[in-house]
Amino acid sequence: MAGPTADFWQERFNKQETGWDRGGPSPQLLAWLDSGVLQPCRIVVPGCGRGWEVVELARSGFEVVGLDYTQAAVEQARARCAQEGVQAEIVQADVLSYAPDRPFDAVYEQTCMCALHPDLWVDYGRQLASWVRPGGSLFALFMQILRTAATQEGQIQGPPYHCDINAMRALLPETAWRWPRPPYACVPHPNLAGGHELAVHLSRS
Repeated sequence: MAGPTADFWQERFNKQETGWDRGGPSPQLLAWLDSGVLQPCRIVVPGCGRGWEVVELARSGFEVVGLDYTQAAVEQARARCAQEGVQAEIVQADVLSYAPDRPFDAVYEQTCMCALHPDLWVDYGRQLASWVRPGGSLFALFMQILRTAATQEGQIQGPPYHCDINAMRALLPETAWRWPRPPYACVPHPNLAGGHELAVHLSRS
């Protein structure tokens, strides 16, 4: 399989090399919750990591399923839920093959797309569309992190991989998703030099 494996991510957790982890829920998730755009529903968080967003959503009344295929992430997310006294389902699964027993109302996509090698994005895009019911939502944070070797030589560098907004629109086309008009909110990432995220709320057609 192209790109980082489960063993790669397990090693990152073992070595405490988790620079993507803010140490708390994303400010954009809190903004979506505070604004009322994101309201309690059945929601999945792919690549949930240590579970910061899972806990915040569960605390806010959501029915949450967190996915990760790294054992350390699953164990830590479950421990965090127990510590915070919230109920959420944490599943160890590959997002490229995971099939829910029923559709979700929403997906919160923050760190999964940019952690997958771009060779896998088409399959992941199909998965996202299959998980969400018609009229449901995708709350996405698309990583923006341009590197010189990528822009000048065409090399694919990551993770995290740069999620060009034009590529995202091709992966999540208007035939399946309704895109809002830009500009999109820019979300700084304190642990990634030169990196930020674009926050987009898409609706399933």
